[in-house]
Amino acid sequence: MTGLALAVLACLGSAPAASQTVTRVFTPLDSDKCRHTKGRAEEDYGSWRCAGHGGIEVYLSAGDQRMQVSFGRNASREPAARQTFPRFNSAYKGTIEWRIETPPSGKPRAFATVLRWNVKLEDDERDTTGRVLVVTRLGPGGICHVGYVDARANPNANELAQQIADDKARGFKCGSDKPVVAGKVMPGLTMPKAE
Repeated sequence: MTGLALAVLACLGSAPAASQTVTRVFTPLDSDKCRHTKGRAEEDYGSWRCAGHGGIEVYLSAGDQRMQVSFGRNASREPAARQTFPRFNSAYKGTIEWRIETPPSGKPRAFATVLRWNVKLEDDERDTTGRVLVVTRLGPGGICHVGYVDARANPNANELAQQIADDKARGFKCGSDKPVVAGKVMPGLTMPKAE
């Protein structure tokens, strides 16, 4: 692990309490199998509502070759429904990793997701070659991006994203805390600016 990655992870906050167990579940994401609502304006591709884990709905929206991904009953009104990358991107298909905590006396609860997005690099013409793992905080208290990891520049990208989720997502305050970028970022990849 690079010194930069270690420095970023050191700033992410304390690990979950030892009495809590964090596990993961994977679910497929395929917009072709989701309920689609057509957009009303030019360059508005509409929205999709997809099944997630434990009854949590996955909400996709797209327009102008950019996407947003949000979660939950009020997904379209959450901050994540407005968050995307500066350059063209997509996340129509893939696998969602759900990070789940189980308190000593309580039922399991998904608190974050990790999803790989395709993002255009500066030099990309037709193909989109950038890959970014997006860590999203789940509610209550807001659903929003917590951090980003360049999946091509970091051989341990999955571990970096999981650490962001486990260490930062639960205490993250949407709208005031700034998402982090962990690890290296390859030239030509533009990450979202902190809100």
